[in-house]
Amino acid sequence: MSSSIDVKDYDKKDLLSLARIAEAAERYPDMCKFMHQLVTLKCASNEALTIDERNLLSVAYKNVVGSKRQSWRTLSAGNFQDLDANVVQKYKELVENELETVCQEVLTLLKDGPVKKIDASSSDASMSDEDGVFYLKMCGDYYRYLAEFKENDEQHKSDAETYYTKAMDLAEGKLPETHPTRLGLALNFSVCYYEILKKKKEACDLAKKAFDAAIEKLDTLNDASYKDSTLIMQLLRDNLTLWTSEGQEGDGEENQ
Repeated sequence: MSSSIDVKDYDKKDLLSLARIAEAAERYPDMCKFMHQLVTLKCASNEALTIDERNLLSVAYKNVVGSKRQSWRTLSAGNFQDLDANVVQKYKELVENELETVCQEVLTLLKDGPVKKIDASSSDASMSDEDGVFYLKMCGDYYRYLAEFKENDEQHKSDAETYYTKAMDLAEGKLPETHPTRLGLALNFSVCYYEILKKKKEACDLAKKAFDAAIEKLDTLNDASYKDSTLIMQLLRDNLTLWTSEGQEGDGEENQ
Protein backbone atom coordinates (compact mmCIF):
# COMPACT_ATOMS: atom_id res chain seq x y z
CA MET A 1 0.00 0.00 0.00
CA SER A 2 1.30 3.45 -0.92
CA SER A 3 2.47 5.58 2.00
CA SER A 4 1.31 8.83 0.39
CA ILE A 5 -1.63 10.20 -1.56
CA ASP A 6 -1.10 11.97 -4.88
CA VAL A 7 -3.83 14.61 -4.97
CA LYS A 8 -3.60 14.74 -8.76
CA ASP A 9 -5.16 11.26 -8.89
CA TYR A 10 -8.49 12.56 -7.56
CA ASP A 11 -11.36 14.56 -9.01
CA LYS A 12 -13.13 17.44 -7.26
CA LYS A 13 -15.78 15.26 -5.63
CA ASP A 14 -13.21 12.86 -4.16
CA LEU A 15 -10.97 15.71 -2.99
CA LEU A 16 -13.90 17.18 -1.10
CA SER A 17 -14.58 13.79 0.51
CA LEU A 18 -10.92 13.40 1.44
CA ALA A 19 -10.89 16.90 2.99
CA ARG A 20 -13.88 16.01 5.17
CA ILE A 21 -12.24 12.74 6.22
CA ALA A 22 -9.00 14.57 7.05
CA GLU A 23 -10.94 17.12 9.12
CA ALA A 24 -12.67 14.35 11.08
CA ALA A 25 -9.29 12.72 11.70
CA GLU A 26 -7.77 16.12 12.62
CA ARG A 27 -5.10 15.70 9.95
CA TYR A 28 -5.05 19.32 8.94
CA PRO A 29 -1.86 19.33 6.80
CA ASP A 30 -3.49 16.62 4.64
CA MET A 31 -6.69 18.66 4.59
CA CYS A 32 -4.71 21.64 3.26
CA LYS A 33 -3.31 19.55 0.40
CA PHE A 34 -6.76 18.29 -0.60
CA MET A 35 -8.36 21.73 -0.43
CA HIS A 36 -5.45 23.38 -2.25
CA GLN A 37 -5.89 20.98 -5.15
CA LEU A 38 -9.69 21.37 -5.09
CA VAL A 39 -9.45 25.18 -5.23
CA THR A 40 -6.87 24.93 -8.03
CA LEU A 41 -9.14 22.68 -10.10
CA LYS A 42 -12.27 24.77 -9.52
CA CYS A 43 -10.49 28.02 -10.38
CA ALA A 44 -9.08 26.44 -13.55
CA SER A 45 -12.63 25.60 -14.66
CA ASN A 46 -13.91 29.02 -13.51
CA GLU A 47 -16.13 27.54 -10.78
CA ALA A 48 -16.80 29.32 -7.50
CA LEU A 49 -16.35 27.43 -4.23
CA THR A 50 -19.50 26.53 -2.34
CA ILE A 51 -19.86 27.94 1.18
CA ASP A 52 -18.99 24.49 2.55
CA GLU A 53 -15.84 24.27 0.42
CA ARG A 54 -14.87 27.83 1.31
CA ASN A 55 -15.20 27.06 5.02
CA LEU A 56 -13.24 23.82 4.71
CA LEU A 57 -10.40 25.74 3.05
CA SER A 58 -10.39 28.24 5.92
CA VAL A 59 -10.53 25.56 8.62
CA ALA A 60 -7.67 23.56 7.08
CA TYR A 61 -5.17 26.41 6.91
CA LYS A 62 -6.35 28.06 10.11
CA ASN A 63 -5.60 24.92 12.11
CA VAL A 64 -2.17 24.38 10.56
CA VAL A 65 -1.14 28.01 10.96
CA GLY A 66 -2.78 28.29 14.38
CA SER A 67 -0.66 25.44 15.72
CA LYS A 68 2.54 26.99 14.35
CA ARG A 69 1.62 30.45 15.68
CA GLN A 70 1.15 28.97 19.13
CA SER A 71 4.55 27.26 18.89
CA TRP A 72 6.14 30.55 17.83
CA ARG A 73 4.54 32.41 20.75
CA THR A 74 5.82 29.79 23.20
CA LEU A 75 9.35 30.06 21.79
CA SER A 76 9.16 33.87 21.75
CA ALA A 77 8.16 34.01 25.41
CA GLY A 78 11.76 33.17 26.25
CA ASN A 79 11.17 30.89 29.25
CA PHE A 80 14.20 28.74 28.42
CA GLN A 81 16.89 30.20 30.68
CA ASP A 82 18.46 26.78 31.28
CA LEU A 83 18.87 26.09 27.54
CA ASP A 84 21.38 27.34 24.97
CA ALA A 85 19.94 30.59 23.56
CA ASN A 86 21.38 29.86 20.10
CA VAL A 87 19.62 26.49 19.97
CA VAL A 88 16.30 28.08 20.98
CA GLN A 89 16.76 30.82 18.37
CA LYS A 90 17.50 28.34 15.59
CA TYR A 91 14.42 26.32 16.50
CA LYS A 92 12.33 29.50 16.53
CA GLU A 93 13.64 30.35 13.05
CA LEU A 94 12.62 26.87 11.87
CA VAL A 95 9.05 27.49 13.04
CA GLU A 96 9.08 30.93 11.41
CA ASN A 97 10.17 29.42 8.08
CA GLU A 98 7.35 26.87 8.28
CA LEU A 99 4.88 29.63 9.13
CA GLU A 100 6.01 31.76 6.22
CA THR A 101 5.77 28.83 3.80
CA VAL A 102 2.17 28.02 4.75
CA CYS A 103 1.06 31.67 4.80
CA GLN A 104 2.59 32.35 1.38
CA GLU A 105 1.02 29.15 0.03
CA VAL A 106 -2.51 30.16 0.94
CA LEU A 107 -1.96 33.78 -0.13
CA THR A 108 -0.72 32.67 -3.56
CA LEU A 109 -3.68 30.30 -3.89
CA LEU A 110 -6.16 33.07 -3.06
CA LYS A 111 -4.54 35.83 -5.11
CA ASP A 112 -4.12 33.63 -8.19
CA GLY A 113 -7.71 32.38 -7.85
CA PRO A 114 -10.73 33.95 -6.15
CA VAL A 115 -9.13 37.31 -5.27
CA LYS A 116 -7.95 37.86 -8.84
CA LYS A 117 -11.60 37.99 -9.91
CA ILE A 118 -12.36 40.62 -7.28
CA ASP A 119 -9.29 42.70 -8.13
CA ALA A 120 -10.22 42.56 -11.81
CA SER A 121 -13.74 43.77 -10.96
CA SER A 122 -15.08 40.70 -12.70
CA SER A 123 -18.81 40.54 -13.27
CA ASP A 124 -18.71 36.85 -12.40
CA ALA A 125 -22.18 36.18 -11.01
CA SER A 126 -21.00 32.95 -9.38
CA MET A 127 -19.12 34.90 -6.69
CA SER A 128 -21.31 36.53 -4.07
CA ASP A 129 -20.49 39.72 -2.16
CA GLU A 130 -20.00 37.56 0.92
CA ASP A 131 -17.46 35.45 -0.99
CA GLY A 132 -15.57 38.59 -1.89
CA VAL A 133 -15.44 39.82 1.70
CA PHE A 134 -14.45 36.34 2.91
CA TYR A 135 -11.47 36.00 0.54
CA LEU A 136 -10.21 39.57 1.01
CA LYS A 137 -10.46 39.13 4.80
CA MET A 138 -8.58 35.84 4.54
CA CYS A 139 -5.73 37.60 2.70
CA GLY A 140 -5.68 40.25 5.41
CA ASP A 141 -5.51 37.53 8.07
CA TYR A 142 -2.52 35.74 6.52
CA TYR A 143 -0.58 38.96 5.91
CA ARG A 144 -1.26 39.75 9.59
CA TYR A 145 0.14 36.39 10.63
CA LEU A 146 3.28 37.12 8.58
CA ALA A 147 3.60 40.59 10.13
CA GLU A 148 3.20 39.05 13.59
CA PHE A 149 6.62 37.39 13.50
CA LYS A 150 8.28 39.54 10.80
CA GLU A 151 8.00 42.67 12.89
CA ASN A 152 10.43 44.73 10.79
CA ASP A 153 8.73 43.91 7.50
CA GLU A 154 6.57 46.97 6.82
CA GLN A 155 5.27 45.49 3.55
CA HIS A 156 3.36 42.70 5.29
CA LYS A 157 1.78 45.25 7.65
CA SER A 158 0.81 47.41 4.70
CA ASP A 159 -0.60 44.43 2.78
CA ALA A 160 -2.67 43.33 5.78
CA GLU A 161 -4.16 46.81 6.13
CA THR A 162 -4.80 47.04 2.38
CA TYR A 163 -6.72 43.76 2.16
CA TYR A 164 -8.68 44.37 5.37
CA THR A 165 -9.63 47.83 4.08
CA LYS A 166 -10.79 46.42 0.72
CA ALA A 167 -12.83 43.80 2.56
CA MET A 168 -14.35 46.38 4.91
CA ASP A 169 -15.32 48.70 2.05
CA LEU A 170 -17.11 45.81 0.32
CA ALA A 171 -18.71 44.55 3.54
CA GLU A 172 -20.07 47.93 4.56
CA GLY A 173 -21.56 48.41 1.12
CA LYS A 174 -23.02 44.94 0.59
CA LEU A 175 -23.50 43.01 3.86
CA PRO A 176 -25.85 43.78 6.78
CA GLU A 177 -24.36 45.01 10.05
CA THR A 178 -25.17 41.71 11.80
CA HIS A 179 -23.69 39.42 9.13
CA PRO A 180 -21.13 37.11 10.80
CA THR A 181 -18.63 37.55 7.95
CA ARG A 182 -18.78 41.34 8.30
CA LEU A 183 -18.51 41.13 12.10
CA GLY A 184 -15.61 38.64 11.89
CA LEU A 185 -13.82 41.02 9.56
CA ALA A 186 -14.31 43.95 11.95
CA LEU A 187 -12.98 41.80 14.80
CA ASN A 188 -9.83 40.69 12.99
CA PHE A 189 -9.17 44.10 11.40
CA SER A 190 -9.41 45.77 14.81
CA VAL A 191 -6.96 43.20 16.25
CA CYS A 192 -4.61 44.02 13.36
CA TYR A 193 -4.90 47.75 14.12
CA TYR A 194 -4.18 47.17 17.80
CA GLU A 195 -1.47 44.52 17.78
CA ILE A 196 0.29 44.83 14.41
CA LEU A 197 -0.18 48.40 13.21
CA LYS A 198 -0.14 49.86 16.75
CA LYS A 199 -3.07 52.12 15.87
CA LYS A 200 -4.93 51.70 19.14
CA LYS A 201 -7.48 54.45 18.62
CA GLU A 202 -8.45 53.06 15.20
CA ALA A 203 -8.77 49.59 16.75
CA CYS A 204 -11.17 50.79 19.42
CA ASP A 205 -13.12 52.97 16.99
CA LEU A 206 -13.60 50.10 14.52
CA ALA A 207 -14.60 47.57 17.18
CA LYS A 208 -17.05 50.00 18.79
CA LYS A 209 -18.57 51.03 15.46
CA ALA A 210 -19.12 47.39 14.42
CA PHE A 211 -20.55 46.39 17.80
CA ASP A 212 -22.89 49.38 18.07
CA ALA A 213 -24.14 48.97 14.48
CA ALA A 214 -24.88 45.28 15.07
CA ILE A 215 -26.65 45.95 18.38
CA GLU A 216 -29.02 48.36 16.64
CA LYS A 217 -30.00 45.65 14.13
CA LEU A 218 -30.02 42.73 16.55
CA ASP A 219 -33.72 42.08 15.99
CA THR A 220 -33.02 41.39 12.29
CA LEU A 221 -30.79 38.39 13.02
CA ASN A 222 -32.10 35.08 11.72
CA ASP A 223 -31.76 31.80 13.59
CA ALA A 224 -29.07 30.49 11.25
CA SER A 225 -26.53 33.21 12.02
CA TYR A 226 -27.65 34.28 15.51
CA LYS A 227 -25.11 32.15 17.39
CA ASP A 228 -22.16 33.09 15.17
CA SER A 229 -22.98 36.80 15.12
CA THR A 230 -23.57 37.15 18.86
CA LEU A 231 -20.37 35.22 19.65
CA ILE A 232 -18.30 37.61 17.52
CA MET A 233 -20.09 40.59 19.06
CA GLN A 234 -19.09 39.29 22.49
CA LEU A 235 -15.45 39.05 21.35
CA LEU A 236 -15.61 42.62 20.03
CA ARG A 237 -16.94 43.81 23.37
CA ASP A 238 -14.36 41.81 25.32
CA ASN A 239 -11.55 43.33 23.28
CA LEU A 240 -12.93 46.83 23.76
CA THR A 241 -13.04 46.25 27.51
CA LEU A 242 -9.42 45.10 27.50
CA TRP A 243 -8.17 47.81 25.19
CA THR A 244 -9.78 50.62 27.15
CA SER A 245 -8.28 49.28 30.40
CA GLU A 246 -4.86 50.85 30.79
CA GLY A 247 -1.86 48.57 30.35
CA GLN A 248 -3.77 45.56 28.99
CA GLU A 249 -3.85 44.12 25.50
CA GLY A 250 -6.47 41.98 23.79
CA ASP A 251 -5.72 39.16 21.42
CA GLY A 252 -9.19 37.87 20.59
CA GLU A 253 -9.82 36.98 16.97
CA GLU A 254 -12.24 34.98 14.94
CA ASN A 255 -11.67 31.24 14.83
CA GLN A 256 -12.22 30.98 11.10
